[in-house]
Amino acid sequence: MRRFRFLPGLPALALAGSLLLLTGCADLGYYWQSASGHIGIMRAAKPVPEWLADPSVSSALKAKLELTQRIRRFASAELGLPDNASYKSYADLHRAAAVWNVVAAPHYSLTLKSWCFPVAGCVGYRGYYTEEAAKAEAEEQKKQDLEVAVYPVPAYSTLGWMNWAGGDPLLSTFIGYPEGELARIVFHELAHQVLYVAGDTVFNESYATAVERIGGAMWLQREAGDAARREYAQFDAQRQEFRALALDTRRALTKVYESPEAKAKDWTKVEAMKQAAMADFRERYAKLKEGWSGPRQNAYDAWVARANNAAFGAQGAYDDLVPSFEKLFEREDREWPRFYAEVRRIAKLPTSEERRVALQAATGILQTQTTPEHDKTGDRGA
Repeated sequence: MRRFRFLPGLPALALAGSLLLLTGCADLGYYWQSASGHIGIMRAAKPVPEWLADPSVSSALKAKLELTQRIRRFASAELGLPDNASYKSYADLHRAAAVWNVVAAPHYSLTLKSWCFPVAGCVGYRGYYTEEAAKAEAEEQKKQDLEVAVYPVPAYSTLGWMNWAGGDPLLSTFIGYPEGELARIVFHELAHQVLYVAGDTVFNESYATAVERIGGAMWLQREAGDAARREYAQFDAQRQEFRALALDTRRALTKVYESPEAKAKDWTKVEAMKQAAMADFRERYAKLKEGWSGPRQNAYDAWVARANNAAFGAQGAYDDLVPSFEKLFEREDREWPRFYAEVRRIAKLPTSEERRVALQAATGILQTQTTPEHDKTGDRGA
């Protein structure tokens, strides 16, 4: 699936004893792994010029690092994103992901379980710096009769809190991405430093995804070569087809979970309808793949293999409000300062429902809410 991110906020502050005292003894282990994991990343980071000057560093990595600095300058100069210490250093983590996220949802709902943290507020995921710890947490969630997904996260944002200490570094977990994808991930993470609403994952991620899509298109059009544009266009066409399929499936599942059978708690019938929707999803995915080609033809296989309510709920957080933010950018005459000012205005509204209503009023796009804020399906869905 698309990349998901751990947005802890908390590692930036986790060393502070006062923060640990707020969490309770049961959470001390989690906050310690968050603090130590983030410190490990910061210690591994060195300024990009040092990597470029090191004769032992490969020419391929140096070329990527030079590209990221062009992307970084473009982000500030053309997209109005912060010009600070972030993404001007690089860390080789010697592992497959920066963190691994755990998401969980009921058997008959797409509503993600929430975990609440200082600074970041309540979010629908819990991140770990080792895959083993994430899988252990997943097993605990399964014991609570929840569907669970664990997925690798290539990058996360500390929301600007760590700029005093060198900022968020570029990471080996995404430095090898194709040019278009590399630009998008930098734009997305910097967008979180412009604006973040504690406790509203869908708003935050949809906004940042809109920034990365719009900014990525601008980068490719103005700065990239023909080969990079062709490579991006091929994969992005596949991505858009998959997103459309995933959206159809989320809508189908939402209809099942809000059906008369669900309200009557006839879980046998609900389960049958759910399995039919999932079977249709996998069948349609197999047909989509038949028309795809290229090195990333199998990019979504792992996501499809683990697809469940938790996976679909998390995926929706990154997509559901994106069309509204893209339309808002057009309404503001494609001027970044005006766009950010309008997003900030909407973000100040006190509830997620009010923010969705404001987006609809500003753009005319109906908010379908395939990732509902509150479960409506009864006991089994609670």
